[in-house]
Amino acid sequence: MSILRSMLFVPGDSEKKMAKGGGVGADALILDLEDSVAASRRPIAREMIHEYLKAADRSRSELWVRINPLDTADALRDVAAVARAKPDGIALPKCNGPADVLQLSHYLDALEIEHGIAQGSIGICAIATETAAAPFTLGQYKGAPRLRILTWGAEDLAAAIGASSNKDAAGHYTAPYVLARSLCLFGAHAAGVQGLDTVQPDFRNPTKLREECNDGRRDGFLGKIAIHPDQVAVINECFTPSEAEIAHAQAVIDAFKANPDAGTLSLDGKMIDMPHLKQAERVMSIARRG
Repeated sequence: MSILRSMLFVPGDSEKKMAKGGGVGADALILDLEDSVAASRRPIAREMIHEYLKAADRSRSELWVRINPLDTADALRDVAAVARAKPDGIALPKCNGPADVLQLSHYLDALEIEHGIAQGSIGICAIATETAAAPFTLGQYKGAPRLRILTWGAEDLAAAIGASSNKDAAGHYTAPYVLARSLCLFGAHAAGVQGLDTVQPDFRNPTKLREECNDGRRDGFLGKIAIHPDQVAVINECFTPSEAEIAHAQAVIDAFKANPDAGTLSLDGKMIDMPHLKQAERVMSIARRG
């Protein structure tokens, strides 16, 4: 599975925005049936997304669909409508834990059989911090079927707990949301899936976006979600290794390849060991995506 640096939310009831989204360079689009689509327009949005999935050029971007939460009547309608066009994955909002991923996976099992789609080919992205219960399960996702991505959301979590704001006067996340972000990051790595940082809502502030991207990459996230096409280029740049990083990673890999029985080696006057090799391999995987 390829690493996704950027996933761009696109309203599923806007043909114009879906067409534009396909050309901005995002590694994946998330065609939305939840927050950006009014309830009255969801039936037409399902059909629009189905048609887009059938006709779109999959070589440019993966195509995912965000459905409505599993405890709503719309969730199964959403999945049934779009699965027949074989999206690359389903983004699951307000996910309370791996049990919700398992339930969605069962839906997809049946729909893939019904439509002649290869079993297990539709992945799942769990948006895993949007309810008060969700943070308590972030360490339990290992082995969850179809799970490719774990990400977090600050806005819905704030609403769920009745917070007046999720940021302080300086614009930094307050303690509950720093905790949710950290647990999501640890949970993704514990599960062996990609951790994706949440959106920067102020899409007119590229400086803040770049700061968040650099912080996310430093901490161990592999990408970030965008809510506006103008954010994609910055996200891709920040989560793509530099030439110097690629050269160093290749040197680490070459050093261990030349010394297959070594546990530690010296490179450029510094000691390197297995964690350095693992990080180097991750850097090269991301570089290939770029």
